[in-house]
Amino acid sequence: MRISLCNEVIRELDFPAQCELAAALGYDGLEVAPFTFSDDPHLLPGSRRIEIRRAAADAGIEVTGLHWLLIKPEGLHLTTSDSAVRACTLDVMERLVGLCADLGGSVLVHGSPKQRSVPEGEDPAVARDRAMGAFAAAARAAEAAGVVYCIEPLAPGETDFVNTVADGAALVDAIGSPALRTMIDNKAARAAESEPVAAVIDRWLPSGHIAHVHLNDGELRGPGQGKDRFAPLLAALLRNGYGGVAAVEPFVYEPDGPCTAAVSIGYVRGILETLNGK
Repeated sequence: MRISLCNEVIRELDFPAQCELAAALGYDGLEVAPFTFSDDPHLLPGSRRIEIRRAAADAGIEVTGLHWLLIKPEGLHLTTSDSAVRACTLDVMERLVGLCADLGGSVLVHGSPKQRSVPEGEDPAVARDRAMGAFAAAARAAEAAGVVYCIEPLAPGETDFVNTVADGAALVDAIGSPALRTMIDNKAARAAESEPVAAVIDRWLPSGHIAHVHLNDGELRGPGQGKDRFAPLLAALLRNGYGGVAAVEPFVYEPDGPCTAAVSIGYVRGILETLNGK
């Protein structure tokens, strides 16, 4: 299992400095939010992509993948009846698949709840069919690029499209591409699932549907900064042989981003060392 840091946590630093700090703290990589690079990240020139990948390599870490995919450019939406908006959204999704591959990443995490929720007044069934078409196209692009595209289940308070791992698995099965998977986000799972997160992992990880994990507290803080205890979650990942990326993704940075990143990795590494008997 590799531990990655979502780079927006320390986005006040330039990217080489982000890489250096993450490496110094003990992270294996950075999971990149494309909006931290540009308002049009899907159009980053090749030279900039090379710089980003080189900065990570020079620091001894990697770009493990992308998340928060549809924040920029503004106005994107999967399920709208506006065909021009949907076409632009799909173009961005497919281009971000290419960006992920160019940066050396292996997985894209599709959260972006506001950009996938069914718009008010729209037929939910029709809107969901539009989303299915978009995810099928993203899966084809991901398969061609050699990466995995993940739909992230999020709590009903954030979106009305894919709330549980079962919802995500059903979408994955319906599309039937090996490049489309789902994932487990601790914060979202605690709010949306009917059983503890460790039990969700035990249920779904052996099925092959899960390709990624986000570590965050129900209070939006980093692991170890709130009330949630992550030993059961991490133990479940270990006993099920999870070998992918677990990315630290807090939303509240107290006292600041670098300190949040430091506390989180120390807490997670300490649990893993204890569980592994080291």
